[in-house]
Amino acid sequence: MSGIIGKKVGMTSIFDADGKNIPCTVIEAGPCVVTQLRTVDTDGYTAVQLAFSDKKEKNTTGSLKGHFAKAGTTPKRKLVEFKTFEDEKALGDTVDVSIFVEGDFVDVVGTSKGKGFQGVVKRYGFAGVGGQTHGQHNRLRAPGSLGASSWPSRVFKGMRMAGRMGGDRVKIQNLQVLKVYTEQNLLVVSGSIPGAKGSYVIVDK
Repeated sequence: MSGIIGKKVGMTSIFDADGKNIPCTVIEAGPCVVTQLRTVDTDGYTAVQLAFSDKKEKNTTGSLKGHFAKAGTTPKRKLVEFKTFEDEKALGDTVDVSIFVEGDFVDVVGTSKGKGFQGVVKRYGFAGVGGQTHGQHNRLRAPGSLGASSWPSRVFKGMRMAGRMGGDRVKIQNLQVLKVYTEQNLLVVSGSIPGAKGSYVIVDK
């Protein structure tokens, strides 16, 4: 299994050979630089660390400057470790979208859009009171009864209530690679992926 770090560009749609309109997402994937090779002897496990997206040197800490200098590359914003890679990698190697071919199935990991503090209607799809006429003029989006009385005299853990929504790590599995544009470092996958435009994503092959 191998992968790459990318950035969500946005959504579009393309037509397949049968004329079916397929919604898809465009990802700016790579090029990524191999900045560290984890080994069992030194780290207790094997992994390949990739770095993506240039960063200003003045905004980089001294320890990270030395880390990137060992790999012979400029400072990067995003670092991700991949446990296994299809072929051997050396420090300073470049990984780009050429590792994918049309028809591959990939898993995409991203951070979903943060929605802030939301009520039960938006967060869990509660219907609310609706249009009933029982004197409830301001209860349209209220959660209703929580179900507890003299026993157990508390609210059960896990009760669906208002709270913070979004901003979670989400993995979407089995998305098909529809197009690979090597020169532009673009990857077009079927369906939607989590996150806002410009957010970082991890594409696992």
